[in-house]
Amino acid sequence: MDKFLTVNAEKCTGCRLCEQVCSVMHEGVSNPAKSRIQVVKWEDEGRYIPMICQQCEDAPCMNVCPVGAISRDKDLGFLSVNHEVCIGCRSCVNICPFGAMNYNKSTHQVFKCDLCGGDPQCVRFCDVKALEFVGSDAVVARKKRDRALQQSEAAAAQS
Repeated sequence: MDKFLTVNAEKCTGCRLCEQVCSVMHEGVSNPAKSRIQVVKWEDEGRYIPMICQQCEDAPCMNVCPVGAISRDKDLGFLSVNHEVCIGCRSCVNICPFGAMNYNKSTHQVFKCDLCGGDPQCVRFCDVKALEFVGSDAVVARKKRDRALQQSEAAAAQS
């Protein structure tokens, strides 16, 4: 997969617009419980962290599915659920280490982020740019820059 959906929790304001956009896009209703992205809040601390599917390379959800209903899109690389094959056992919901798999009680179907087919709408509507859909090279470059800054600040503090 060339691009990743990334979260910068420091920028997130907890507005939850991403949840609304996602549920409208996928379910046709504004209902955060039906969103593929969930903002976890610590109100007292003012900390908000959008939780998303990590599209794991060795995906536990795909590995645990007893009927092979979860597969990786060959073109875009994201994991998707084939609802015609899914038996609704929710093993994938239970095993996901990020809580990114969900179950719709109305439709009796599991659901997860499908990156909106390569154009994540949550990213498009995130005004503060807490969500980004970026290439792997940009992710690596950002991590190097952040780590270099941390080392520089640690060195300055010791001198």
